[in-house]
Amino acid sequence: MFSNLLKNLSILKKFLFLNLIFFTIIGLLTFAYLKNVQPNLIKKKSSNHIEIINNTIDNLVRLDVEFIEEDIRKFLFSTRFLFQNLDRVIFFDNELNLVGDTDTLDLDPRSFSSRLDIVELEVLNEEKTREITETKNINVGKDNVVSLKDILFNYVGSKNYGIPFTFTEEEFNKFKLTTIKNVMKDDKNIGYLAISENANDIKAAIDERKTFIIRTAIAVGIVILIFSFVLNRYFLKPIRNLVTYTRAIKEKNTKITNIEGLKIRNDELGLLSNSLDDMTLELQKRISQAENFSTDLVHEIRNPLASLKSASEILNDTNDINQRIKLINILSHDVQRIERLITDYSQMLKDEVALSKEKTKKLDIEPIIQSVVDDFNNIYKVKRGINISYKNDGKNNYFINGIENRIEQIIANLLDNAISFSEDNKDILVKVSKLDEKKINVDILDEGRGFKEKDTNKVFKRFYSNRPDKFGQHSGLGLNIVKNLVDLHNGSIKASNRPDKKGARMEVIFPMV
Repeated sequence: MFSNLLKNLSILKKFLFLNLIFFTIIGLLTFAYLKNVQPNLIKKKSSNHIEIINNTIDNLVRLDVEFIEEDIRKFLFSTRFLFQNLDRVIFFDNELNLVGDTDTLDLDPRSFSSRLDIVELEVLNEEKTREITETKNINVGKDNVVSLKDILFNYVGSKNYGIPFTFTEEEFNKFKLTTIKNVMKDDKNIGYLAISENANDIKAAIDERKTFIIRTAIAVGIVILIFSFVLNRYFLKPIRNLVTYTRAIKEKNTKITNIEGLKIRNDELGLLSNSLDDMTLELQKRISQAENFSTDLVHEIRNPLASLKSASEILNDTNDINQRIKLINILSHDVQRIERLITDYSQMLKDEVALSKEKTKKLDIEPIIQSVVDDFNNIYKVKRGINISYKNDGKNNYFINGIENRIEQIIANLLDNAISFSEDNKDILVKVSKLDEKKINVDILDEGRGFKEKDTNKVFKRFYSNRPDKFGQHSGLGLNIVKNLVDLHNGSIKASNRPDKKGARMEVIFPMV
């Protein structure tokens, strides 16, 4: 139930709720501590009283002191060092008559109060009035004023007679602690001894603890409130804005929450906001590209499908062998066209995903290009008599930041394009050179048809193709893929016709490192 309750709360409410529980537990523990601290302090001080009383009684018995004023006076003068840390020590004889008091060492009977100290005694019923418990702190009411002699009388009549008895007196700013005990000699009671001490330090200690706890609670409460404000203002509110932002994107809401204020932050939330915004833009770009790709693909497939439909209908209705052969060739051509479109389109999408994960590194592109040229030359020199030659300007170290397999893909696609435009037994030249200390130039020159268009940039658009059937079947995606790969390497590509002879020139420029 508790976990379910927390699940439905916001982070701020969870924080405040948990702090409330924490404060409640701490408050209960503090209350229990304060409730027990006073009795413990009283018990500690009472133990000291009892020790002094027992030592005093031992001295009284050892010195054979009689509980009369003269003997007690002499005893107090001779042993007053025992009571130097106590406020008052009072002696009573067996008849509860005052015979000694450290307040008046002259022992003048007139100096003694007829009732001695007045204490406020706990309201007791008639049965408990005769009972005095061992080392008991008595909390008294103001309506029951009892003299020390009355307490001694109750003590004498109690079943715990002979055990030290401690009680407290609290009046205005005074807090006193008094311990009484009877004095035995030869198994006979000869008098009573009472020790009274100012115990304001106990009250001060308790008040100090209460003050400390209250101040600490207030300080912690203020800190929690400030932290809650900071948490909500600088963390939770921005997170809610990010949630609103992502929800708006999910719902394709045109009124997307502005997170520009979060993007300028230099902390983790700023990094998150920038990353989220970049990811959103990239996703939107990819979605837009995918939609455009799909539209273009549908458009490109529509024509061969229409041709397939017409050819199949005619093929079904004709018995002319020559016409049927021609129609079958058309069907085969259109099927290959559709197959190539789907294959290249699928490969292009895979490349888009792969490129986002690949990282560039420093590499020498000359051996990579030469290896691709050798592979193509070994195939097409035998197959079509096409000779692909390679040369460089004689300079060393053609280093760029690139991806090796993508450089191979660029050169392979360009060579494939050049071969498609070339007739059998023609030459293709691949040349690598340094334009300057910052750029590397790769030229691929063929002896094909060249370009008819004045704007040669069209050849890099998706699904553009201006090839006759006899030069092979292409989807029109090859050069577009090349253009994307070159852009990935921060390079440029240019298509043009050769000025010296018939044919095309593809010029790729890579930045050096």
